[in-house]
Amino acid sequence: MTSEVEQPTAMSEALGYEQARDELIEVVRRLEAGGTTLEESLALWERGEELAKVCRRRLDGARARLDAALAEEADAEGDQEEDGAL
Repeated sequence: MTSEVEQPTAMSEALGYEQARDELIEVVRRLEAGGTTLEESLALWERGEELAKVCRRRLDGARARLDAALAEEADAEGDQEEDGAL
């Protein structure tokens, strides 16, 4: 059984980058607008931190995929140059 603390993280991980980013923008807007109680502000802050982590993980994953594709392309080009030199 999952606790209430674990559920938002699992739900957040299901979000795509754009969804997490858009929700984060809304959280920041609400915090900047003020007018919330301390409890509401803390909950918004925690949600914002969680969404920022999701965005970071998504971007890190995209960067790793891009780096891997570029490395694969560079390896393929290196192999072609070696074959041509023989």
